[in-house]
Amino acid sequence: MSGLIWGPTEEARLAAIRDDLASVSTATACQLLIALGWRNAYMRGLRPLQELGLGTRLVGRSRTCRYLMRRGPEGPHDPEARRVSPEIVLIESVEPGDVVCVDALGVPTAGIIGDILSARLLGRGAAAAIIHGAVRDAPFIKEVGLPVFAATVHPSHSGRDLVAVDYDRPIDMGGAQVLPGDVILADDEGALAMPLDLAEYIAAHGPAKELLEMWIRGKVAAGGSIHDYYPPSPEKAAEYTAETGRTAPPASPEKDEA
Repeated sequence: MSGLIWGPTEEARLAAIRDDLASVSTATACQLLIALGWRNAYMRGLRPLQELGLGTRLVGRSRTCRYLMRRGPEGPHDPEARRVSPEIVLIESVEPGDVVCVDALGVPTAGIIGDILSARLLGRGAAAAIIHGAVRDAPFIKEVGLPVFAATVHPSHSGRDLVAVDYDRPIDMGGAQVLPGDVILADDEGALAMPLDLAEYIAAHGPAKELLEMWIRGKVAAGGSIHDYYPPSPEKAAEYTAETGRTAPPASPEKDEA
């Protein structure tokens, strides 16, 4: 039974913020979330197999799948059983823009998806797949072109050590609780998961913080002092406004606190 609660209203809300949220780095979003008390949105250790590129971000709705450790030997291949296996049901129900998040317990010895399932996800319109564990066929996944994040790679199939047990339920992804319907923001630094209302907050406040920090970096690179610019003193905030026509947003916690 799916735990995904999503309809036209939620779809419209995500569509309204998608572009603004995609202009925010995971570092900036992480700090804004921490300032709100949300400290564990980042999926630790799950990095893209292939760099997305500087400034490229992915935004999408999470669809989740959960694995557990296999208790006994694998049975014979059963095509009918595979049709109703949770990971296959999930893949065949993915909608354009979804981000498939798989909790494979961080197990490093079982490849959860390979090039064929990646190709199917891409064909379904998935924005990305994030695997808390291993993937296989990594060179060919890169060729397929679906952005895939994972902890590691391993040539074995998933059934060696794991079995899929459920989909569209809450899962753990590298220390981050991910619910079906969460909004995923991902870039080359990793991925964050957050409820839709928090994603709207980040989309509303993150772009201004990004612009300010780009300006600060330029000033510091030109010889400006951290004491003056990071965060900007009242005088430097006025300088920012005079140069850009924008108001400097309030300071947030330092990045190294994350």
